[in-house]
Amino acid sequence: MEEINTEKIRTQMRKGILEMCILSVINKTNEAYVSDLIEALKDADMIVVEGTLYPLLTRLKNADLLAYQWKESTSGPPRKYYVLTDAGKRFLAETVKAWKELEQMIDKLI
Repeated sequence: MEEINTEKIRTQMRKGILEMCILSVINKTNEAYVSDLIEALKDADMIVVEGTLYPLLTRLKNADLLAYQWKESTSGPPRKYYVLTDAGKRFLAETVKAWKELEQMIDKLI
C-alpha cells in the first residue's frame, strides 16, 4: 500500500496558488522588485526561491498579466519592478473569486 505524502500535497497546493499570491502582492504594492516579492511571500510563510520565481514572472509577463519598468537604484544597477497590466488585474480578480468559491466548497466538506 502506498503511503500518502502530505508534504507533497501541500507543495502541490502552494504551486497551484502561487501565481495568485504573486499577483496579489504586486497589486497591493502597485509595483514590486523580486526581493520584495520573496520577502512578502516569506512573511506569509510561503517560502519561494528566486529560481522558482523568475520563470513564473516571465510566464506571467508573456501572458500579458505583468509588465515591468526599470528604475534607478541608489545601491547598484537599475532594478526591474513588476506591475500588473489591466489583463493582470482582471485575471487576479477572477482568480480570487474562484479561490473564495473553492474555499466555501471545501469548508462545507470539512
